[in-house]
Amino acid sequence: MTIRRGVLISGSGTNLQAIIDRIAEGTLDATVELVVSSRPSAYGLKRAEAAGIQTLTLSKEIYADPEKADEIIAAELLSRKVDYVVMAGYMRKVHDPLLATFPNRIVNLHPALLPSFVGAHAIQDAFDYGVKVTGVTVHFANADYDRGPIIAQQAVPVQEGWTVDELEAAIHDVEHVLYPDTLQLLAEGRVRVQADGKVRIDPPAAAGEPAGEGR
Repeated sequence: MTIRRGVLISGSGTNLQAIIDRIAEGTLDATVELVVSSRPSAYGLKRAEAAGIQTLTLSKEIYADPEKADEIIAAELLSRKVDYVVMAGYMRKVHDPLLATFPNRIVNLHPALLPSFVGAHAIQDAFDYGVKVTGVTVHFANADYDRGPIIAQQAVPVQEGWTVDELEAAIHDVEHVLYPDTLQLLAEGRVRVQADGKVRIDPPAAAGEPAGEGR
């Protein structure tokens, strides 16, 4: 099943590029219908344009009212019949207009093993704390910042003598594989949020069986 996605970015868009590449390879059953950037200078916009993907950038004046900004984004995504919203380095919290429009369908990537090291400086915070293992988390966004249901995680051992830049590079290497892999689980309908708020990953459907609905 091919899933229609909208992608939210703020920066260089390396995870957006990983998604675009996996779609081109045929290993991610998805289309990207729209890329929304919170910054007009984001290099990720050039990546989207190079791939022939429509883009949208909102001004600082619009973002001054976060609820209004998210109303506009939600309407643009709905008009393109988007199934899932993918946050790929989007440095803004999403609010009720988006959350209510796409319940358990907004996916976020966090560069640490949640619930540890929440917030925008997770890599630096983990490095400063001196952890021996950190990692990457893919989760559904909700109103509680960096606390939504966890879909997937992968550990990243911290090598002795690494700089924070080396740790960041290792984190990004994992992100570029784990994120598209997790998005493919959604495309296969294998991701379910249970009544207790935990996520269950169903096994692959047997040959000839329909995939689950997910969500």
